[in-house]
Amino acid sequence: MSTTHVDSGERSPAMATIRRGMEISPELRRGLGVTLLLAVISTAGQVVVPIVVQQTLDRGLDGPGGPDVGFVVRMGLLATVAIVATSVASYAMTTRLFRAAEGGLATLRIKAFRHVHDLPLLTQNTERRGSLVSRVTGDVDTVSHFLVFGGVLMIVSIGQILVATVLMVIYSWQLALVVWVCFAPLLLSLRYFQQKLSDAYGVVRQQVGVMLSAVSEPVVGAAVVKAYAVEERTQQRIDEAIEENKRAATMAQGFTAFSFSLGGLSGGLANAGVIIIGIWLGFAGDISAGEVVAFAFLVTLFVSPVQMGTQILTDGQNAIAGWRRVIGILDTPADLVDPGVAGAVLPRGPIDVDFERVTFAYPGGPDVLHDVDMHIAAGTRVAIVGETGSGKSTFAKLLTRLMDPGTGAIVLDGIDVREIRQSSLRSSVVLVPQEGFLFDDTLRANALYGRLGATDRQILDSAAELGLAGWLDALPKGLDTPVGQRGESLSAGERQLVALLRAHLADPDLLVLDEATSAVDPHLEMRIGRALERLMQGRTSVTIAHRMSTAENVDEVVVVDRGRIVQRGPHGKLAQETGTVYAGLHASWVAQQGRA
Repeated sequence: MSTTHVDSGERSPAMATIRRGMEISPELRRGLGVTLLLAVISTAGQVVVPIVVQQTLDRGLDGPGGPDVGFVVRMGLLATVAIVATSVASYAMTTRLFRAAEGGLATLRIKAFRHVHDLPLLTQNTERRGSLVSRVTGDVDTVSHFLVFGGVLMIVSIGQILVATVLMVIYSWQLALVVWVCFAPLLLSLRYFQQKLSDAYGVVRQQVGVMLSAVSEPVVGAAVVKAYAVEERTQQRIDEAIEENKRAATMAQGFTAFSFSLGGLSGGLANAGVIIIGIWLGFAGDISAGEVVAFAFLVTLFVSPVQMGTQILTDGQNAIAGWRRVIGILDTPADLVDPGVAGAVLPRGPIDVDFERVTFAYPGGPDVLHDVDMHIAAGTRVAIVGETGSGKSTFAKLLTRLMDPGTGAIVLDGIDVREIRQSSLRSSVVLVPQEGFLFDDTLRANALYGRLGATDRQILDSAAELGLAGWLDALPKGLDTPVGQRGESLSAGERQLVALLRAHLADPDLLVLDEATSAVDPHLEMRIGRALERLMQGRTSVTIAHRMSTAENVDEVVVVDRGRIVQRGPHGKLAQETGTVYAGLHASWVAQQGRA
């Protein structure tokens, strides 16, 4: 679904990528005319020196009336003024480029990061996490480096080449022709090298994402790696990813080295040709000594940016490859479109829920839900049960609009969820996942994700209502307790307690629980069970039940088997039926409890 779409821009032309990048980051275009004017001044100032040298030699020292000291002094002052003006213009141009580049790239990074969160879970799940992080960080940094440094060199270099060419033709079209003939092979092969470098660095940027994924996954899953003693296998995967990245980078740098060497060869031939042909033209009387010396300066002014151009070309293709990857993220449609201010707002209070002929399949897989029709009355507590893989967890994702159905509709209070403002939906519908994710901050900061403006008093009141006051008091720093990365300083059960605290603070009208107490020990489960009873009162609640004890305490049980609803009713009634899916599930659970 998404990986193909995200990478669809990888082979787009370089100019199209640059134009699209300018559209996304308008700061890059602002004041560009003034910056280019400063670049012209900076470049023009550099050619004053060769002209001053030529005039000083031909008119100041070797004039018809002998040396003219006053003329030499005036030429020296002119050169000084030109050098100062060039330096000031170059400083102003560089400063403006820095500001424009960093402003534009900050916008690009912000837009890319926000869009990653707007992408549907299916898109995020089919992208390697390391690749997504690489696009928002490493790829943007590559673009930044090129625009800040390569952009300056590119503008100045192009200006130098053009001005130097014009002056060389004015001084001697024959020597100018010699220079261009020497550089013809390099210039004619630029398009070929550009395409090769573009392809090569596209692979490099992709392999960087793969390498980051290979490195980050075992860091996050370090406990599993150690528990199963698979360090050697894990290291082998990392080594292979690093080796592939090295191979891709080496290939790209090989093209760079060849083009740079060709530039050096062309520059050497041009200098030798100018000296030889210049001396011959001098003896023939077609060019003066000052013009030959000035031409030597101009050749340096021409050769240096051409040779530098090979490095600029390399950095540019690397940057454009990164730019394409970031643009690819931004151009990936956010399937879960927020209707914004045009969307409907859910009224506060218990929510009616309807699944209307809902069918859903994950990308490349079979249907997980088949033509599901289901009504949940406002204020009802419902448990959805079924075997592993039956599709019950998909209900929670669709109900909270983490995904949209392939066909059919999810309707809340008579409104299709796709027509509800995201802000309204998120404030009215809250999902408590099976494993609550915690950020590397304090317990207070994590609880506040439920309601950002909540006070400490409100957090403590919520904890008291959930029966968690004693647990909070027992923590070494109370609400200031750091939870660590991914909440690793807390136990699995404690992490889930924080997730429940969040949900209570959010005060939702529809509560969706993906077996939120499954990671809690029996003692805490009883306490939280009583708190959840109070929390669910006056609200609609849907619990994805992985344990049958949950189904015993709700108003209605919905039994799912192979993506279809096969039974509905209260636990007592369903448990008495024989030969049914629910009877089998309940019997297995009772047997397990007996063995326990």
